[in-house]
Amino acid sequence: MTGADHTPGGMGGDRTDALRGAVCQAAGVNEPLEIVGSGSKRFYGRTPAGTPLDVSGHRGVVSFEPSELVLTARAGTRLDEIESLLADQGQMLAFDPPRFGNGATLGGTVACNFSGPRRPFTGAVRDFVLGVRLINGKGEVVRFGGEVMKNVAGYDVSRLMAGAMGTLGLLLEISLKILPAPETEQTRRFELDQDAALETMCALARRPLPLSASAWLDGAMMIRLSGSETGVKAAADEIGGEPVSSTEAETFWRHLREHELEFFRSDQPLWRISVAPASCVLALPGQWLIDWGGAQRWLYTPMDSAKVRKTVAAAGGHAVVFRGGDRAGSIFHPLEGPMLRLHGRVKDAMDPHRIFNPGRMYESF
Repeated sequence: MTGADHTPGGMGGDRTDALRGAVCQAAGVNEPLEIVGSGSKRFYGRTPAGTPLDVSGHRGVVSFEPSELVLTARAGTRLDEIESLLADQGQMLAFDPPRFGNGATLGGTVACNFSGPRRPFTGAVRDFVLGVRLINGKGEVVRFGGEVMKNVAGYDVSRLMAGAMGTLGLLLEISLKILPAPETEQTRRFELDQDAALETMCALARRPLPLSASAWLDGAMMIRLSGSETGVKAAADEIGGEPVSSTEAETFWRHLREHELEFFRSDQPLWRISVAPASCVLALPGQWLIDWGGAQRWLYTPMDSAKVRKTVAAAGGHAVVFRGGDRAGSIFHPLEGPMLRLHGRVKDAMDPHRIFNPGRMYESF
């Protein structure tokens, strides 16, 4: 399948020349650009600024090698199209990407570094990025990485694009490592408080079990097992718990991934807190949901942002206002002086005119 364009209807979507022309023009007059795909993730980060540059038409799977577990697609390619193509081959995007809306694209997913409940057990988006092709702030089309891991020497710039929020360049193509889909899955429920759930999640993670998701909400811990029929059955018998029907389990994990659970329907600012999985319950009042085996914690709290970040930092983690709140203020965990300067130097190297998504991550760039 190498080189084949799998865009539905056989119509390719290569708009490289048009996008490069728009970037060159903007760079020439220092005009800021807001990179826009489907808009499904526009809620994330600080309020976008700049002239919208629509990249959604730059779409299509460029190459797909099922036997090599490698796929390359243009950044505007929809996730549902990619996942449908992979499913036909019994394969999947192992980082379990959330869509957060219709039309979600691969480029937006990589730019935001969004992963679903499988993330702690299979890896994050950046772990599966093999290479990228992009337009830098000078209007140059450049390529980093390749389609195999051994092509990378020195610092892996391609993975730097994961989570950069489009501030370092305009993604054109992304090459990903993909994985076979599991033969079967089973979910077990345990009635536990938050302390006991965190302790149990960490204990299970230390054992040779085929875990693929673990979460806690409202006194119930959910554990998902994925793999072969024999392996999953043996693991389920070993850990115990109450069996959850396949329909209920599939609905729960999808709704957790897409933030469609009742928990996420609050109008309050939603905090995303990242800490080591073994970290104890944090001393912050509010409503909690635990994901990623304890490493990702969602919180609605009346506490002010300074208190939240101080408490999380003391636990060795960081906190982000994921949704809601003052989007013109501090969204991401503040950077210390040396780290902020390092980020600025990377920004200047990739986008010297600072035209890409200015202020989307931090006010200074």
